[in-house]
Amino acid sequence: MRFISFARAALAAGVLGPSVAHASAPADPPGTRPAAPAIVTPAASFHPLRVSPDGRHLLRADGQPFFYLADTAWSLFHRLTRDEADLYLRNRLAKGFTVIQAVALSESDGLRTPNAYGERPLVENDPRRPNERYFAHVDWVIDRAAEVGLTFALLPTWGDKWHSRQNEPGPKVFHDAATARDFGRFIGRRYGSRPVIFVLGGDRNVETPEDLALTRAFAEGLKETAPKTLVTYHPRGPGRSSDALHREPWLDFNMIQSSHTGRGSDNGGNVEHDRALEPAKPTLDGEPRYEALMVDFYMRGANPAVHFDDSDVRMAAYRALLAGAAGHTYGNNNIWQMWSPGRPSVLGADTPWSEAIDHPGAFQMGHVRRLFESRPWEQLEPDQGLLVGPNPPGDGFVRAAIARDRSFAFVYSPRGEPVMVDQGRLGARDLTAWWFDPRYGRAYFVHTGVGTANQVFTPPSSGRGCDWILVLDDAAKGYPPPGEVQR
Repeated sequence: MRFISFARAALAAGVLGPSVAHASAPADPPGTRPAAPAIVTPAASFHPLRVSPDGRHLLRADGQPFFYLADTAWSLFHRLTRDEADLYLRNRLAKGFTVIQAVALSESDGLRTPNAYGERPLVENDPRRPNERYFAHVDWVIDRAAEVGLTFALLPTWGDKWHSRQNEPGPKVFHDAATARDFGRFIGRRYGSRPVIFVLGGDRNVETPEDLALTRAFAEGLKETAPKTLVTYHPRGPGRSSDALHREPWLDFNMIQSSHTGRGSDNGGNVEHDRALEPAKPTLDGEPRYEALMVDFYMRGANPAVHFDDSDVRMAAYRALLAGAAGHTYGNNNIWQMWSPGRPSVLGADTPWSEAIDHPGAFQMGHVRRLFESRPWEQLEPDQGLLVGPNPPGDGFVRAAIARDRSFAFVYSPRGEPVMVDQGRLGARDLTAWWFDPRYGRAYFVHTGVGTANQVFTPPSSGRGCDWILVLDDAAKGYPPPGEVQR
């Protein structure tokens, strides 16, 4: 049995330099057992991805479950040089991300402001005349990501270029279905054979018949030239692609934007909504609250000194996943716009992206993946019935999930408050209990005991930022400590 970290595997593959050596966790506190990080997905092709037969998660080409763990890099193609993009991709690989979300026709004045090489994406802003030199740079970045095993969630365009109403800063260049379909064909033809997922929308909702016609035209063009590539839709937040598009045949899985308000809000409710729909389709939160972004920034009276932190992004991740999401997206206010000194700051960005890529929340997303991949996570089903006693909404709202074969369960306590669970729901003679620390990715053994009746479990610490995951295993299964992924 061998355990290997993301960073060590990447170093062995020759894709990381000394710049990521600091990714190692600090020394273990006394009495703890560190959870060994999970393995890097090999660079060998595992595309095209597909939807699982039960419609709940994504599968690789070899039939293994694909854990969608994305970073938000909307402006990557538009703002970074190749050397900068390579640094960024290597950093994300080391931290355990599997997907990068980025936009071809960027949000940040992406049609009029040239990229790092002086190129604009469209000749005279005509979508039927893409600039080959601009898209050659997009090619290079996507191909470099593929070399190290990363998938791109590629948005052909941000929503301001097509939406009927919300088309600022624009300019709006998609005015009819024929133009949208042709651009969809172009993107599908160029990138359909690469490891990508296509994402329509671009922070806009389908509000009018014109919006629906253009969205369908984009999708038809993509599916015509890239029929095996998955397509989803990124809505305006708070919003859900399922509200307008769930039954569209081209929509392979749903995407939520729970958005950037309410520190204690439960994005898992949106996941529950989507899982109740027919036909069953995977769903995930593609834009939750961003690390380093002002809390409630679009609400009157928001305090500019209060920002989402790593605790907030962890809460969004675990609540969504234990509600049944097929994966999760992380975001950082400095990274999505690739901010650096000298650029306009959007929504208070103040840390160069090259520093923000090492903010705590980004490291901790790797712990999320390692925890889930240390068990057959694709078997997890949300099960609030595992919890006994009051569970009021708010910062402390607890979420729970249990495997279909009853071999393990996860319970997330956002504030480290005690949880009472009905152990009998697992149906095991003996249960092994662990606490998993989502800040450092370490597992603490609690005990192995009889798996019957109700049991109260008290986390090692409590309060804001002291979230814990209770892991209950059927002792007969012999699972490794949470967070250790076997190779």
